[in-house]
Amino acid sequence: MIPSRHALPALSARLAAAAGAALLGLALAAGSAFLGLALAAGTAGAQTFSDAFAGFGSNEREPIQIEARELQVQDKSQSAVFSGDVVVTQGDAVLKTQRLVVHYDGSAAGGVNQRISRLEASGRVYISSKDQTATGERATFDMNQQLMVMTGGEVVLSQGPNVVVGNKLTVNLKTGKADLEAKNTGRVKVLIQPNSVRQGTPQN
Repeated sequence: MIPSRHALPALSARLAAAAGAALLGLALAAGSAFLGLALAAGTAGAQTFSDAFAGFGSNEREPIQIEARELQVQDKSQSAVFSGDVVVTQGDAVLKTQRLVVHYDGSAAGGVNQRISRLEASGRVYISSKDQTATGERATFDMNQQLMVMTGGEVVLSQGPNVVVGNKLTVNLKTGKADLEAKNTGRVKVLIQPNSVRQGTPQN
């Protein structure tokens, strides 16, 4: 276990950087698909949406910082576990959760040969960038399938005053297609403020 206030050893630092890059480069890139949900739902009435990942590549050169109360690197199971108020930041993008498990291929001692295969965030997962947020209880990132799934009693997506609520969000990171489901109630809830729709609509 490595307290977050201490400097990470080289191999853990590499793993942390890879995990942070994967989370903020993919999860928050996928987040751009969330941002059009409220407006798309209001104008098209659909529960399936797609969007390019525009706007989330602008901070890719920013340093990645990961803070947690504890870090365990388990080379036998090829995983690293960040736990206790985990915060990942890069520029204005932030991911918060209570526990983050990073699964990787190859030995941790292999350094550059490490490859992140799966990320699992659990416990009040919160992703934000500027006025855009996504919250749920769990989020998984399958790097091989390029899929992200966020679940919970409520998955809440918001941009400013606009809000979309469901129970399960699935994002295809290859295509940008996002599906929001409401398995418990059978209904996706959308709250759109008219002024925000008009402000976001280009004028001819």
